[in-house]
Amino acid sequence: MTPKEFFEFAEKHNAKMMDLKFCDMLGTWQHCSYPIEILGEDIFTDGLGFDGSSIRGWQEIHESDMLAVCDPATALIDPFFAEPTVSVLANIVDPQTRQPYGKCPRTIAKKAAEYLKKSGIADTCYIGPEPEFFIFDEVRYEQNQHTGYYQVDSIEGAWNSARFEEPNLGYKPSYKGGYFPVSPTDTYHDLRGAMVYELMKLGIRVEAHHHEVATAGQAEIDMEFCELTKMCDQYMWYKYTIKNVAKQNEKTVTFMPKPIFDDNGSGMHVHISLWKGDEPIMAGDGYAGMSELALKGIAGLLKHAPALLAFGAPTTNSYRRLVPGFEAPVNLVLSARNRSAACRIPMYSNNPKAKRVEFRCPDSTANGYLLWPAMLMAMIDGIESDLPLPKPLDKNIYELQGEELANIPKVPGTLGESIDALEADHAFMTAGGVFGESLIQSFINWKREEEIDPMALRPHPYEFHLYYDS
Repeated sequence: MTPKEFFEFAEKHNAKMMDLKFCDMLGTWQHCSYPIEILGEDIFTDGLGFDGSSIRGWQEIHESDMLAVCDPATALIDPFFAEPTVSVLANIVDPQTRQPYGKCPRTIAKKAAEYLKKSGIADTCYIGPEPEFFIFDEVRYEQNQHTGYYQVDSIEGAWNSARFEEPNLGYKPSYKGGYFPVSPTDTYHDLRGAMVYELMKLGIRVEAHHHEVATAGQAEIDMEFCELTKMCDQYMWYKYTIKNVAKQNEKTVTFMPKPIFDDNGSGMHVHISLWKGDEPIMAGDGYAGMSELALKGIAGLLKHAPALLAFGAPTTNSYRRLVPGFEAPVNLVLSARNRSAACRIPMYSNNPKAKRVEFRCPDSTANGYLLWPAMLMAMIDGIESDLPLPKPLDKNIYELQGEELANIPKVPGTLGESIDALEADHAFMTAGGVFGESLIQSFINWKREEEIDPMALRPHPYEFHLYYDS
C-alpha cells in the first residue's frame, strides 16, 4: 500500500481517525490516535513526534524527542474501536540523525531479515509460533509494604468442582487434564472461535485452536508460519486481539507463563526454517531427515540457548514453568518427536518443505521482534562457525537418572542466570549491526533493576507458611 492508497483506504472505510502503534523494548504496543484530516503523506517520510523518555528503557529526559514513521503497508481497520479507525504500525527514527532507532524492536527484525540475505545462507526465515495462554473469569492482585496477594479464578478451574454455582454442572478439566477434550468439558470452544474469526478478518492465517493441558481455560491458537518480520507484526495483533475479544466477553486473558501452581504453564514453541529462493534448505539425509546446514543451525540454537532465553523466557515467572515434571523443555538437547528436548524435529511429514526445528523453551511473554531475530542469528552463527553437529537424545529424558541425567545441559534456572548469559554471550547477535549494544545493555539493566532486584526484596506469601512461626 502506497501513501496515496493509505488515504484512499481510509476513505473507503469511512475512517476519520488513524491509530499509530509501535512496540516497546519489552514487547508491549504503545499507541496514539490522530484525526486523518490533519495528516499528510509526510507521516510516511518525516514521521510524527512523541516522548521517547516515557517509553520503558528508551530515552533519557534530556533527549526525549523521537519520531514514529508510519509504514503504509501495515494499514488495517482496527476491530476494537467504536468508530472506523485505520491502524498503522510505525518504525522509530532518531530526529537528529534520521537513522533507525537502535532500540526499536521492529527495526531489529528487519535488520535480521536483511542480514540473512547478505550472509548467502538463505533468503527467507519462516517463523511459526504456538502461543499458549489462560482465560480467566477474574484476577485480583496487590503488592505493597504490608500485603502480597494474588487470586485468579475460572469457571473451568478444577478447584471449583464443589463451588455453589446454582447449579454446578461439573465439566471442569482436571489438573493436567485439559488437552483436547470436546464440549461440554471444553467450555471455551466458541470463545476461541471468536478470537480466530477476528484474527482471520485481519488477514492472519490460523492453523488450529484447542484447549491446552492445564485446567482453568488454558488455550492455544496457532498461526500459520510466515516470514519473520511479518510474523513479528502478526504476533502483536494476535495478543491484542486475544485480549480484547476476551474482554468483550467479560473474560480476561494472561500470557503469563505460570499463573497456576502445580499445573502446566503456558509456553510458546517456535518453529523456524530457512529457505533459499523457493527451495527449503532444512531437509537432507542427516538425522531426522535434516540437512547438515540445518543441524549446524540447531547447534547454534543449543549453544546460545541460555542467552536466547533472556529474550525468550524474559520474566521471573518464566522460570516457574521451566522446571521438570510439567512437560517443560528444560534439557538443552536435540531430539526427533521427543517433547522433553529443547530442540525438537517434528516428524508429522516427510515433505522437505515441512522440515523445520521447533525451539520449545520460550513462552508467550517474549517480544517476538527480539526473540526470533536472536534465534536466527544463533542459527547463522552455528552455520558460519561450523559448529559440531549436535548429538541427538531420543530417550525419555524424564526417566534418566544419575550421571547420565547430570551430563545433560539444562536451561537457566532463573531470569538472573539468563540475563547473565546474555551479558556474557551476545556477540553473535551484534554481527552485522543487527542488535546494538545499547539495546542489549538497556534490556539487561531494565530486567535487573526493575524486575529481578525488586522481586528479591519482597517477602513471598509462601514464606509465611514456611517461617512465620519459626
